[in-house]
Amino acid sequence: MVKNDQIIRIGTRGSKLALIQANFIKQRLIELHPENDLTIEIEIISTTGDRIQNRPLSEVGGKGLFTLEIEERLSSGEVDLAVHSTKDMATKLPDDLELVCFPERENVADAFISNKANTIEELPEGAVVGSASLRRQALLKRLRPDLEIVLFRGNVDTRLKKIAAGEVDATLLAVAGLNRMGLQSAITCILPPEQFLPAPAQGAICIETRKDNAAIRKLLHPLNHEATEITVAAERAFLASLDGSCRTPIAALATLYNNRLSFHGMILTPDGSQSHEHRVEGNITNPAKIGAEAAAKVREAAGPGFFESW
Repeated sequence: MVKNDQIIRIGTRGSKLALIQANFIKQRLIELHPENDLTIEIEIISTTGDRIQNRPLSEVGGKGLFTLEIEERLSSGEVDLAVHSTKDMATKLPDDLELVCFPERENVADAFISNKANTIEELPEGAVVGSASLRRQALLKRLRPDLEIVLFRGNVDTRLKKIAAGEVDATLLAVAGLNRMGLQSAITCILPPEQFLPAPAQGAICIETRKDNAAIRKLLHPLNHEATEITVAAERAFLASLDGSCRTPIAALATLYNNRLSFHGMILTPDGSQSHEHRVEGNITNPAKIGAEAAAKVREAAGPGFFESW
């Protein structure tokens, strides 16, 4: 049980978007538990992923670079919970930690942002597009092999400033992040998710805590959104079964309707020249099984050499 005089500490990255997400969780917890008179503090934790801006994450350690230092503070008890963008989370967590809460998901789609064209198709031949995501790069190359893709790291504000300065002709960002930051006006167009498949768990926030912290788990329980938890479980299982990392272009989207789960997963080569995808429906009672089985299907279709071919 959380005592009234106990301070709850939320660990988070220091970007504007990360702080917006952490503050959202803070306010929701206060609103959901007025009887507890909660005192919640936000602790900004610098991560390796934030500090390295000049190299692709695939070269220096992958997704875990955005969570390593936060998880160390969580394990040591210096913070009580951590707020993350779920798509940044590795599929294997430290043994003492787990994801225990998924608030309702935002828009899953990618946004196309450009001062030169209204759509990807309208970009001039050989246009320069900035992106740090292998998935986005591969999907762009699949649609437009003529495009030049350059590394584009940095937070949302930094990337938008680079676009305004004309450093690149276009970029792609998650609609969810732009919505949370109130930057909808920056969007040139929203890419339909079925045509430009998002990253697994894109648009979803997750909350991580220690497995033995029953009091925090109890506080978080009413904030959990079951449909989000189900769809994210399928998508992360797909990613985990493919041993997905920042070196592998992987896309996935699960949706619910009539108590059924519809799943669409895809793997691509980095240049977008080869891709394999699988669509399946199943019962919502075991979403991880659906994601894992879809992964097995695309791996079988791709053949044993697919992931070693680059």
